[in-house]
Amino acid sequence: MKYIIGLGNIGKQYDQTRHNIGFMAVDAFAVAHQVSFTPSKQFALTAKVVVDGEQVMLVKPTTYMNDSGKAVRAILDYYGGDINQDVMILVDDMDLPFGKLRFRAKGSAGGHNGLKSIIAYTNSQTFLRLKFGLGHPDHDKQVVINYVLGQFTATESQDVAHMLDNSTKAITAWIQGATMAQLSNQYNG
Repeated sequence: MKYIIGLGNIGKQYDQTRHNIGFMAVDAFAVAHQVSFTPSKQFALTAKVVVDGEQVMLVKPTTYMNDSGKAVRAILDYYGGDINQDVMILVDDMDLPFGKLRFRAKGSAGGHNGLKSIIAYTNSQTFLRLKFGLGHPDHDKQVVINYVLGQFTATESQDVAHMLDNSTKAITAWIQGATMAQLSNQYNG
């Protein structure tokens, strides 16, 4: 089974915020495949779909961003799977220009608390990430917090729709066996 895990925060106040683009991307994939999420005992909302014969679980942790690893660990422990082979994490990245996508096969958390949690719970830094560029507003901590927890502007929404459409295509390509090089060449901006 493959796992597509979008990172975000649960709650209406976080819907459609920049930090929740991982949730938005996994939701877009679910809509494209006409599946809906249900609560699981593994600290997540999950949905299952079959894509070209491959079983895929879509996951939205309900632990809040900073404890995402708890859900990832629980899902893999219960259903089986290898964090380094079977998982794609969908995550926001302020160090990427706004509107860009980037595949990364390994690396540190880069200051992202959701990734820090996954690394801590899985003891791995070599899992696949699909990063969504948010751009960086400033280096003042409060400005950054307000930015990532803020909603997309009307102008940004068109770029977001394009990112989500491309992410659905990229996720499908990964499920179908595209290599990291192929994914990077086609989707990295």
